[in-house]
Amino acid sequence: MPRSEELSVRAGDATLAATLLLPDEPPADDANGRYPNVLLLPSWLPRDRDGGYDRVGHPDWFGPAIEGETQPGLLARLAEALASRSVASLRADPRGCAWSEGAWEDVTLFAKIDDARDFLAAMRGRRELDLRRSGIVGHGEGAGIALAVAIGDPAVSALTLIGASARSWRETLRRAAAARGREGTEHEHPIVAAIDRWAEELIERAERREASVTLPMRGGRSVTLALAPFEQAIHTPPLALATMLHRSVTLVHGGSDSWADPDESALLLAALAEAGSEPRSRPIPGAGHDLADRLLPRDLPPVLLAIEEMG
Repeated sequence: MPRSEELSVRAGDATLAATLLLPDEPPADDANGRYPNVLLLPSWLPRDRDGGYDRVGHPDWFGPAIEGETQPGLLARLAEALASRSVASLRADPRGCAWSEGAWEDVTLFAKIDDARDFLAAMRGRRELDLRRSGIVGHGEGAGIALAVAIGDPAVSALTLIGASARSWRETLRRAAAARGREGTEHEHPIVAAIDRWAEELIERAERREASVTLPMRGGRSVTLALAPFEQAIHTPPLALATMLHRSVTLVHGGSDSWADPDESALLLAALAEAGSEPRSRPIPGAGHDLADRLLPRDLPPVLLAIEEMG
């Protein structure tokens, strides 16, 4: 079993809760007693360190988890898989999520980038981790953060970008909201339904540099979001960052991703290749944003059609 250690990481004015997962087996003989290591960065919306929606700090934002039908968050699954391959990893609750300080609604994109740098600094203070073999895995929004951090940090040797966007957040949100609106995907979560319904107003207000927007949610509730993070994301497209990166990069994208169309990874792949990064691509047909299989409707045989009609 891998060895898990709970950490408190000081990031600017906040203390963030994190988990360092170390492989059970000792490092390879040629590794100087140290493990290769990876920082895991979650996607957008309040999420916990495992990569799942944050139902601790934001219980009214997401539909209840269904016992027996859910699997661990993507980052938890990645951490376990990495440990089984003798790679250590750090994953943390973002600001204002689960057991970390702060308010997610107010955290800017640039603050998230700074927090990622502080996580790397915490990892580099660990004697059991090999500074020469460190990487970042970014999921969704975390992919853009990974690009921004790696550009200015030559010690980051490799990136894996999962469900990444390429274009401005303006285009990404519009396309994703339209796709989810057609299919009803993830609209069991009140915050997702609210963002999709009010996407155009959210974008317009962010571009006017208004301070905040209040979105009505189901059940008479509402949520107030600071607009500075959205304005920053609109003007910091990952596609522009990719042109400045010269590193080993792997792009992973689910074929049924409802947050970023697989075409986004294709755009990043072309930009990275043009910049000389020699990226690799791994599409996963049928997988959603969190690389979990989506239950797509299928034609039923006559017997099951009859049962459905009776029910």
